[in-house]
Amino acid sequence: MAGPFEVFSVATRVASRRSPGSAPPFGVWLVSKDGRQVRARGAFPMTPDRALGTSPDLDVLIVPGGVADAVEGDDEVTGWVRRLSSSTEVVASVCTGAFVLAAAGLLDGLTATTHWEDAADLSARYPAVTVDPDRRWIDHGPVATSAGISAGIDLALHLVERFESEDLARATARQMDYRWEDTTGRR
Repeated sequence: MAGPFEVFSVATRVASRRSPGSAPPFGVWLVSKDGRQVRARGAFPMTPDRALGTSPDLDVLIVPGGVADAVEGDDEVTGWVRRLSSSTEVVASVCTGAFVLAAAGLLDGLTATTHWEDAADLSARYPAVTVDPDRRWIDHGPVATSAGISAGIDLALHLVERFESEDLARATARQMDYRWEDTTGRR
């Protein structure tokens, strides 16, 4: 969650430095089921801005990974993700967030990726999904998936490129001191 969050917030900061007074390219919000604080893997506390159903219209929804079992099995959350998929330009996942997208039915008939350690499990649990553990990220247009943490940063930079420009994506990577060399989505 933190890597892609930073990509979009840094891209907005870089863009506003380049064009003062222009509309920011991205607004970034954290959403939890009930709007209350959640703890990520490693006990990292996150305070969301909104609860499900109270977020503004979204162009991009990114579902983070980690220990996603409870979220994957939560019909309220997967239903919300499924409903949002019809009004957002892209629903994306980082790492095991792919399990949530698969549970919502968004990956059926598509090729997806997730962390290499979880690829066999995703394939076994969701046979309608073709899992390619050798791809860092895959963009199908309305749905995108990424492998592990750094692959989520790569996917987020790709989305900055897709929604704004390659120049802004590269400037964002540079500002983050991140080597974004993989624009093909392959390892």
